[in-house]
Amino acid sequence: MAAVDLGSNSFHMVVARWTGGAFHVVDRLRERVRLAEGLDRKRRLSDEVSERAIACLEQFGQRLSEMKPQNVRVVGTNTLRQLRDDDGFLARAEAALGHEIDVVAGLEEARLIYMGVAHDVALEASERPARRLVLDIGGGSTESILGAGLEILESDSLYMGCVTYSQRYFEGGRLSKRRMERARLAAALELDPIRRRYRGVGWEEAIGCSGTIQAIGRIHEACGWSSERVTAKGLRKLRRLLQGAEHVDRLDVPGLSEDRAPVIAGGVAILQALFDALKLDELQTSESALREGVLHDLLGRIRDEDQRDATIRRLQERYEVDVDHAARVERLALTCLGHVAADWGLGRPTCEQLLAWAARVHEIGLSVARPGYQRHGAYLVANSNLPGFSREDQRMLASIVRGHRRRVRDEYFAELTPERSREARRLCVLLRLARRLNRSRSPTTDIACTFESGPDSITLRFDEGWLDEHSLTRADLEDEANRVADAGIELVIA
Repeated sequence: MAAVDLGSNSFHMVVARWTGGAFHVVDRLRERVRLAEGLDRKRRLSDEVSERAIACLEQFGQRLSEMKPQNVRVVGTNTLRQLRDDDGFLARAEAALGHEIDVVAGLEEARLIYMGVAHDVALEASERPARRLVLDIGGGSTESILGAGLEILESDSLYMGCVTYSQRYFEGGRLSKRRMERARLAAALELDPIRRRYRGVGWEEAIGCSGTIQAIGRIHEACGWSSERVTAKGLRKLRRLLQGAEHVDRLDVPGLSEDRAPVIAGGVAILQALFDALKLDELQTSESALREGVLHDLLGRIRDEDQRDATIRRLQERYEVDVDHAARVERLALTCLGHVAADWGLGRPTCEQLLAWAARVHEIGLSVARPGYQRHGAYLVANSNLPGFSREDQRMLASIVRGHRRRVRDEYFAELTPERSREARRLCVLLRLARRLNRSRSPTTDIACTFESGPDSITLRFDEGWLDEHSLTRADLEDEANRVADAGIELVIA
């Protein structure tokens, strides 16, 4: 399996084999792309950084070219979350890689980071696993997670990273005590809303991971301050070294690599603020983080232990969904998909998954109000924290739920790419048909129907006399034929 991490500072790829109950790494690639440096005030990516990123992804793509798509997951983080993709960078990036890119929300990034670290450290067999604080300073965001064992208790993604802070507070590579203090205070303000909450829960051990904290840990070791950990005392010494250099070009810090030097000041300022806000004395370092978490998440998907299925089940439970009815709608919708997938261009495995998930949660809006419940359901799907889902899949799921009754409007799919918009519209049509045919909500009704399809059409053929006995269904389908035409589909009832 392969995990690719498209971070704001570096792009990483790890290829590993699962054997003997553990991952064994067979290949690693890393390139310092500094994607966040190329993002302007209008959230567009500069040509120079865009080309640098594509060149890196083409190299990654060569290594991944022989791997099965289901064994690869590519995750985009903070900079790609912010990107206004008018120039089609993501499409070019996916073409270079040969695989889809999942741009994940900050809380999903935090979940994957914690999963990577939690599997790296020993999990206790005791009844109450030790609580752990996990910190990750990336190029554009900082993730803070509290957990016990594999369970997450608190998680936050904060808009501060080593690249963005170095650009903002140490522009031109200039270093000074005043600049360091300004950066630290800015980070402290970001941390103010979470510090009481985290300290109120508490933890037994604190662990730092990813590039910035690992780099600071290597400096500690090279300077003889500590081994495999970052300390408050060592962090203060490093801060003084940076301030005294006055410019990154004059840095002479043992253990600091040349490519890390331009962004180390921003990272140190953020870590200093974390130590102060959370009253840390020391921080263990872990080699595992997002990429390892992605591998474990991918393993779960391959073994039919998909986190997204668990997320959907929790939504059903929380909003008291009629799961028996949802299951009947799901079965019929997937039967329809089996007949039309080839003609309608819905062959991606994710299409089947999205249709199944949408069927399971299409009625969650009823928990808010019956009138317009499809609107309420779409809002809940779009704005909830859905562990395991990429932003694109979450948006697709919300659009399908939004359009499953009443009119099918273009605005429901406006946030999706043209290709995903087309898929979502057609999946929405299948969910609408399955819902209409199950309107009686009866577990015993036999729907005597077969399906035929063309590129932009679907024909429902019923046993002779069945529609005469189910006049309400006939009226529903005749109304539906007019509505799905807005999605570009011709519905024929025979």
